[in-house]
Amino acid sequence: MSDDTEIVFSGTGGVGRILLNRPQALNALTLPMCARLLPQLKAWRNDPAVKAALIAGAGGKAFCAGGDVIGLYKDHVAGGDLAERFWREEYRCNALIKHFGKPYVALLDGIVMGGGVGVSVHGSHCVATEKTMLAMPETAIGLFPDVGGSYFLSRLPDGVGMFLGLTGQRLGPSDVVALGIAQALVPQARLAALEAALAESGGTFDDVDRIIAAHAEAPGTSPLSEHRAAIKQHFNCNSVEEVFRSLETDAGPWAATQRDALKKCSPTALKLTFAQITRGRSLSFDDCMRQEWRMAKRIARGHDFFEGVRARLVDKDHAPRWQHLSLAAVSPTEIETYFAPLPGDELDLSDIAN
Repeated sequence: MSDDTEIVFSGTGGVGRILLNRPQALNALTLPMCARLLPQLKAWRNDPAVKAALIAGAGGKAFCAGGDVIGLYKDHVAGGDLAERFWREEYRCNALIKHFGKPYVALLDGIVMGGGVGVSVHGSHCVATEKTMLAMPETAIGLFPDVGGSYFLSRLPDGVGMFLGLTGQRLGPSDVVALGIAQALVPQARLAALEAALAESGGTFDDVDRIIAAHAEAPGTSPLSEHRAAIKQHFNCNSVEEVFRSLETDAGPWAATQRDALKKCSPTALKLTFAQITRGRSLSFDDCMRQEWRMAKRIARGHDFFEGVRARLVDKDHAPRWQHLSLAAVSPTEIETYFAPLPGDELDLSDIAN
């Protein structure tokens, strides 16, 4: 499949439609896809004939399972710098979605991970289906929950964002709606009718609200809700070490599951994620993206991300050899270096922010 068909743009009735079209790769994002998405969104933002945008994934299994990290790994092994170039363009796309200024509707049908979260949750509307499964599992591959995770995770209540960012917990459709990540659940069978109604509407924010509500059904009880008190207790802490100590005081199976999940993650990634989300609470969206670019730039020149991808997704031996073997070995000074300014190489959003 050529780059021109990996992301497809069309339009009906004043609604610009984006189709992520790599179903064989669960619609994972590539640099060429981001490089085409950015100017298209700019053009639609400035075109008065385009009232709204809609983004969906092809194949019925995934909206978007993230960035094409296997491609980044292979390029790194060959001595390339694709990771840096990809993340810069991807983050600029995330920022443009946040600043789009018109209704931007994401149909979260199927798997939504990492980069798929970044091209959806920062728009005005997200729609879950009964097939939605959303997660930010980056710490398991030595990364951090990027694509704006600093912003949206830090604004979830009662430690939920920290819990999701550290553990990579998967959320079902009712969880996603209960947390406000999606505004409603629309059954997969009604998505075509939803799109048709949007195309026939005036495309205003009120129109989109009304049409989504008309096609929605009750999401049901959120499975995560029964653990919200435990999440608040264990993940509202002052450090990752405190999170572990708090979980160790809980003899229940849920706490044991979380401890086991965290122990499989990169110690550096866990500490980075904790610092990222903590700092993100007081930052604007654009400053969150600038922060993440600084972090990603250092990650791209480090060890754990590429080792995590190798172990989890390439060789699949599930035995990553992390740079540091314990949280204690990751010093505060080392973590601070990831957030340091990049003189002459900061993320430029001057052409994107309104």
